[in-house]
Formats: sequence, C-alpha cells, structure tokens
Amino acid sequence: MRISRILSAAGGLAAAGVLATATSAAAETGPVQDNFLPAMVHSILHLDIDPPGANDWNCRPGAAHPRPVVLVHGTYENRYNNWSRMSPELKAQGYCVYALDFGDTDDAGVALAPTVKGYGDIKESSKELAAFVDRVLAASGAAQVDLVGHSQGGTLSRWYLKADGGADPADPSKNKVKKVVQLGATNHGTTMSGFDILADKLGILESGAGPLGKAGVQQYEKSDFIRELNADGDTVPGIEYTVIATMYDEITTPWRSTFLTAGPGATVHNVTLQDGCFVDLSAHLSMSYSPRAIGLVGQALDPSAPAAPCVPRLPAF
Repeated sequence: MRISRILSAAGGLAAAGVLATATSAAAETGPVQDNFLPAMVHSILHLDIDPPGANDWNCRPGAAHPRPVVLVHGTYENRYNNWSRMSPELKAQGYCVYALDFGDTDDAGVALAPTVKGYGDIKESSKELAAFVDRVLAASGAAQVDLVGHSQGGTLSRWYLKADGGADPADPSKNKVKKVVQLGATNHGTTMSGFDILADKLGILESGAGPLGKAGVQQYEKSDFIRELNADGDTVPGIEYTVIATMYDEITTPWRSTFLTAGPGATVHNVTLQDGCFVDLSAHLSMSYSPRAIGLVGQALDPSAPAAPCVPRLPAF
C-alpha cells in the first residue's frame, strides 16, 4: 500500500509520525557517491536507503546551526540518489540533516519503479512534506527548518509555503521555514528544451496527466499549476530564498527561468553556478553533486561558511 493512502486511512499527522518512525527505523544508510549515475544505480540495488548523514532523529541542533536542514528531491529521483553527496557534507558542517521520499502515487494510477519518486501530484506531495517538516520540528525541538530543494523539490517547497502551512503571511514570525535554497528549480515552468511543443501536439498538457505521472505535466510552463503557484508573486514574507542555476541545465529551460523576484518581506539571491567558475559544466541532474553547488548551498545556509570551491565538472553523469 502506498504511503499517501496509508496516511489518509490512518488519519493525518499522528499516523504520519508513526509511519515515518517505522520507515526511518527500517532504512539503511547508503555510501557517499561522487555523482548521480552511481547513486542512481546503488538506489536501484538497495531500495529505501537514507543518504549518509541524514535522518538521525536523535540529532539536536547546536547554537551555530539552530535550524535543521530538510532536503527535498526532484522529479523521478529519491532521497538517496539526489543527496548522497550533499547530505554528508552538510552533516559534517554541523547541521541536523533530514531527507524524505515523496510523490510515489498518482491520480491516474501510474506506478513507476520502486526507486522512482516525485512523480505524483505536487499538491499531494506538499502535504507529505508538511507532515515530514512537522516531525522534524517535533523531534529536534527547533522552531524553524531550512529547505534545500533540487528541481521539483524547490518548486514543491514554494507550494508548501504558499498552501500547506510552511509560512504564515499574516505573521511571518510564525513561519516554519526560514530559508529556501533551490538548485535548478522549475519555478516558472519549463519548456524541457523544446519538448513542450511535442507535448502540446500530443495533448499531454491539455489532459493534465502524462504517462510518467502528474508532476511532470505540472511543471511545464503553460500548466495550471505553474500559473497558480506564481499568481501572487514568487515569494512569501519572512523567507530568504537562494536560487542556484546552471547555464547547462537541459531540464529547467530556459535556465534563467528558475530565478525568482523578491516580493514584500522576502529576500532573493539569484546565483549562476558558472559565475567565477567557468570550468564547472554541471547540468541538471549532476548539479547537486557539484562541489561548487554544495559550497553555494552551505553559504546560503550560513554566510560565514567557506567560499565555494571551483572544481572542473562535466555536464553529464
């Protein structure tokens, strides 16, 4: 039985806590990986594993890093293959780090491989993120978390702030989130390097669902979801956003469409990965494994962190 159905049947947040405890207890920790492809292969051979450094439910934030970091994976990824390099680095810097899987159900009845997550309705995935954040806050005793999201994970984080309790526009002091750091997020939708033209011809966008799950369709630039997400502006009050883009992004296109514009009470830092480091050619899937991107995330979470290193990286896996 899929996770969202269990939560619905069991009755909300209390059941979410029980289920999360059971899932965490059963999960093993995978090794550190240097890039997405070996991490993806490892997650296929070892299902339901945590990235190293993540999901220590006994972790208590220290004064230097008082907010836990929640890692939110992208479409068709999972908590291990997206974060098996960044998670241990953040842990080593003294953060309490958490990562979840979400979106493995779909209204259209789509069921992909067990290792593939993040393809279900983003609005439903947002409820899973909300329950997970609540559990992190309860376990850690922290007042707020910081979110780090790759691709859909960044966009999902914004929907959670907008619609599912992550932020309180009337009183930002009650926000559950302080900072949102994004890598290649589909903030304004994507043309998928021109694939949207074919999708239009096939009527995929019109139908609102595709053969690989609803989340993919929701992230096209013409989707109702993207229009609704951005209807009131890009930001909510009280949140500090850092948006990291790569010039070689072939999934979130045009690549500059990931950037946000700050609204009232919010701050936005738009950063291009190649600024000051032209030899980092990381593309969409590989950017969360870029030492420079990881360094930029660290600086976004804590401006006193060391400068992001410049290391040559190829665009693919």
